[in-house]
Amino acid sequence: MVIEGLDGAGTTTQTAELVRRLAERGIAAEATAEPSRGPVGALIRLVLGHRLGGGGGRPFDRAALALLFAADRLDHVASEIEPHLVAGRWVVSDRYALSSLAYQALDLPQPFVEAINARAPRPDLTLFLDVPADVALGRRQSERANLELFEQLDLQRRVATAYRKAFGRRGVVGPAVKLDGRRPIAEVADAIEREVTRRFCAI
Repeated sequence: MVIEGLDGAGTTTQTAELVRRLAERGIAAEATAEPSRGPVGALIRLVLGHRLGGGGGRPFDRAALALLFAADRLDHVASEIEPHLVAGRWVVSDRYALSSLAYQALDLPQPFVEAINARAPRPDLTLFLDVPADVALGRRQSERANLELFEQLDLQRRVATAYRKAFGRRGVVGPAVKLDGRRPIAEVADAIEREVTRRFCAI
């Protein structure tokens, strides 16, 4: 399963909370995230944190960044997701392919972004936390002063629009549900748990 949304939507918080609630039901589950903890993910974090540019003072090339995200996703699947699944554990990922369809397709043709992510397995369920861009960015600003590459209000508004468009591309995203991420943390967690329970009745 994947939890998606703008930076500040609460994806990290809700990923951890869902894993905790699954554990309470006796279900072994693991939280993962993208960018991943692998070597390609580490490189992406340097770019997002403005610690790695394109050389000569130029910004990092957006197509190259999209390719890094796609490569990191395949490494994430091979090194973390698949081993957990084979071992019988559930996996809840903080971001996955829908993020690329929203963020990378801002600057690049959507067919290109879809093509480079075509080998990534579709999730069984994507939960999208819908939060207005100004609310999400306000949360990030309250957490820390140094914002990352995409954390600007006008850009986040574009990303929010792109997310809503990409949300409908079920052939790439798989089964997906939109939830109101503006609600209190516990209420959002309850809504996620109800959705997971409804779809995967075995829990």
